[in-house]
Amino acid sequence: QVQLVESGGGLVQAGGSLRLSCAASGRTFSNYAMGWFRQAPGKEREFVAAISWSGGSTYYADSVKGRFTISRDNAKNTVYLQMNSLKPEDTAVYYCAAAPSATIPRLYEYDYWGQGTQVTVSS
Repeated sequence: QVQLVESGGGLVQAGGSLRLSCAASGRTFSNYAMGWFRQAPGKEREFVAAISWSGGSTYYADSVKGRFTISRDNAKNTVYLQMNSLKPEDTAVYYCAAAPSATIPRLYEYDYWGQGTQVTVSS
């Protein structure tokens, strides 16, 4: 089992920045690729970003490319999502997830999910 706890969400004005953190416990963190997803009210959960277990590969949704950066610190068992130039349409609950994969996982490979953290961007 892997337990995931997100933090860092909040209310920010458009154009602002936030950094989300996801702390993992349980099995060896460095054996898991990690991803961030989000779900806005009335919408389906969507992929945001992913990072391989070494941190050497990253992948982003087109909607956040150039604005968001995913990173990880395996010594701290933590994955981060730096969000810059935030837009009102980024408002959502953000979830981190873990997949037992060395590379960027397919969506169905994510086995473990956190409870989410709310991000609200005001216009």
